Amino acid sequence: MLETGTFNVKDVLVEMKDLSDSMLDLAYSAILYSNREIAKEVFKLEEKMHSLLYKLRIAIMLGARNLEDAIAFSAILQMASAAEKISNAAGDIAKIAESVDITRYLDQEDFEEAVINVRIKPASVLKDKTLKKLKLETETGMSVLAIKRGAKWMYSPDENERLKEDDLIITSGPTEGIPVFCKMVTGGEYKEKKEVAREEGVKRKRITEEIADLIADMKNMSELMVGLSYSAVMFDSKEIAEEVKDLEESMDRMKDELEISVIEAARGITNKSNFDELRGLLHVAISSEIISDAAYEIADVVLRDIQLHPVFLASIKESDEVILKLAARNKDIFGKTLKELKIETRTGMFILAIRRVYGKWVYNPAGNAEIKEDDLLIMRGPKEGEEKIKEIISAQKSVEF
Repeated sequence: MLETGTFNVKDVLVEMKDLSDSMLDLAYSAILYSNREIAKEVFKLEEKMHSLLYKLRIAIMLGARNLEDAIAFSAILQMASAAEKISNAAGDIAKIAESVDITRYLDQEDFEEAVINVRIKPASVLKDKTLKKLKLETETGMSVLAIKRGAKWMYSPDENERLKEDDLIITSGPTEGIPVFCKMVTGGEYKEKKEVAREEGVKRKRITEEIADLIADMKNMSELMVGLSYSAVMFDSKEIAEEVKDLEESMDRMKDELEISVIEAARGITNKSNFDELRGLLHVAISSEIISDAAYEIADVVLRDIQLHPVFLASIKESDEVILKLAARNKDIFGKTLKELKIETRTGMFILAIRRVYGKWVYNPAGNAEIKEDDLLIMRGPKEGEEKIKEIISAQKSVEF
């Protein structure tokens, strides 16, 4: 194991990857709820990320003994630098929550993964239970990002943390997991606010809806690209890496479209607060595009055939989030859709891509995508969901391309 003094590179890489993932979720939470407290936590984590990258650079310089080491370590530095860029982009997104409220432009229903906050009621089944015992990710697909207890915030809470009545918890996960999760938290039936959403939708101008759709698409695509880029490295797949490259070009076009829409929306506006909102939206778009560029930097290592140091692959495997590749061998799921199987809410695993037996790739598959015999599924999610997803998809272990 590559070590220096009081730390080893693998541990630093694991922490950097997990930290960048958490920061993204928290940053979007900050703007979705216009919450300055969460934004400040993102800034603290951003400083921590800078410190980790500094440590890593020192370790790499001390560890390189020859040209082969230098080449392998350069790839690690490239991907670590990309993780820092993701964290910087998350910090830029969080800054928006400090200065302007853009919530009216954000429609959570358009997001692949929702971010919600809800308070634990007296009738909640979660009350007085630890996160470890509740296994929320594998039961509902929802992951707890933070807990607010009184005036105190707990970010990325420990699995032994016991939830208490009146805790405010911020979670992220699939939209279909929200009703079950909210019922567990409140003890009552979840009621969708469709009527309110419809009334607000009538008031919106066409251009505002276009902006909301583009912001959601860019968020979804940037997060997909990060997952795919790590998958490309994990499985040494140029096919997936090439898809990341193509998606990066699509993201550039989407940013251009958003800029045009924002310029159109700015016509005739004289209110400074409205200008600030539009400026904030542009910052979100720029940050999302930076995240996509960072994802491409990670995938680029595969495209350039750089031999990775084993420490990097070990760091991905030991991350809080696992990346799996499974073949569909369970006949009970053949012909069923992802929506019918409820994989996300049952296991917490998010399907990044499906490769059909005849070679076609389906990236970020919709709920109506059917599972067919010998499909290969690329997914990411909590370690706790690994055995459960293997049981659902295949009786065999993950396979190689």
